[in-house]
Amino acid sequence: MQQKNDFSKGDLKKTIIRLSLPLILAQMVNVLYNIVDRIYIGQMPDVGVTVLAGVGLTFPIITMVSAFAALAGNGGAPLCSIARGEKNEARAERIMGNSFALLLFFGVLCTVVGLIVKEPLLWALKASKETFPYANEYLSIYLTGSVFVMISLGMNPFINAQGFTRRGMISVVIGAAANIILDPLFIYGLDMGVKGAALATVVAQGLSAAYTLSFLTGKKCILKLRWATMKPDFEIIRRILGLGFSNFTMKLTESAVQLVCNFQLASFGGDMYITAMTVINSVRQVIMMPMHGLSEGMQPVVGYNYGAKRYDRVRTGIKFMATICMAYAFMVCAVTELFPGALIKIFNQDPELLDVGIPSMRLYFAAFFARWMQMAGQYSFVALGKARQATFFSLLKKAFIVVPLTLILPRFVGVNGVFWAEVVSDLVGSTACFVTFMLTVWRRELSHPVAAEG
Repeated sequence: MQQKNDFSKGDLKKTIIRLSLPLILAQMVNVLYNIVDRIYIGQMPDVGVTVLAGVGLTFPIITMVSAFAALAGNGGAPLCSIARGEKNEARAERIMGNSFALLLFFGVLCTVVGLIVKEPLLWALKASKETFPYANEYLSIYLTGSVFVMISLGMNPFINAQGFTRRGMISVVIGAAANIILDPLFIYGLDMGVKGAALATVVAQGLSAAYTLSFLTGKKCILKLRWATMKPDFEIIRRILGLGFSNFTMKLTESAVQLVCNFQLASFGGDMYITAMTVINSVRQVIMMPMHGLSEGMQPVVGYNYGAKRYDRVRTGIKFMATICMAYAFMVCAVTELFPGALIKIFNQDPELLDVGIPSMRLYFAAFFARWMQMAGQYSFVALGKARQATFFSLLKKAFIVVPLTLILPRFVGVNGVFWAEVVSDLVGSTACFVTFMLTVWRRELSHPVAAEG
């Protein structure tokens, strides 16, 4: 198994594909946790559109929870890959153990703080008297499972970093399958409504977390999760948080974008526009998964070869990922422009929602073709341990472009300004990230003739 997962040998492209395919499937299935909830909720008789808007108001808070999972999990996993490439497996296990300890702490923190601030925060997010009860019920139950979310999302990258992407996929599939089965049972069979959707998600995440831990403490994995490795090592913790801060800020700024968008949509458009954005965000999550899966499949391979000083293979891996992401981004842009109505009807067929949602979706995805540059640059920075660059470009696209424009543009062009902000961000932020990577890391470090031979 050690030899099979030595990423410095063999056909690099085949290795990335071997790791990426299960990850892509796992990413697609993982989206079902929330997407299935929204589909079932949206079909609830008479109140489906209102409940969907209420659940949409919880997205910024739910995204904050996943941001802490990314902080420890996506911060530790690339460092784990680099340590493996350096043949330092003792350090790799300490990285994994310290990441797990951080995840447990973050899980408890999110539960306690979330339950305290959820009600005033929902009112601040412009919840209406119709949507607030549904948002509050869903969030109250979801937050009790924050530790499960941390373990299932945060520790899964350590399975993938060792090359066991099929096992990582299974952990996600277990949770998603449970969610698909439990959703209709709890929502309709037990007549729990939106509470049933949240409970189904918590149970599903718990099952996924249990499988993840059973594998990482079992005999088949290369790096094992042990109590001894969880002893705080502040040098390792600093590096985990430093590198994970990129993904953390990406998630956190995504949460800030959702918060600002919901506020502006409620102010300039009303509840129907919040429902439309809930659907658009759901579609975006689905279509982004193949790109995320491929990029995350590239990371352990590129990180391992970077640690082994095989920079020629690092360049090949990055170019391979970027080319596929580019072709996919153009295809997605075409589909969302041509068939927005069909995508919206998956969630709800209300005529007013279609009138609002179709032009909004077309505008939101108008510049999606440029998204491949963000993926190539961002994930490459992370894979090579370039924490500062990765963090900056996470902030640039969302915090420095989308949030200010979402606050400013609606004052001049109305509610459509919320969607124009995403278009500008895709064009400007993605281009800046990729061009900077090529002019700095690629040219100065990876293209050095001595390094290429190493």
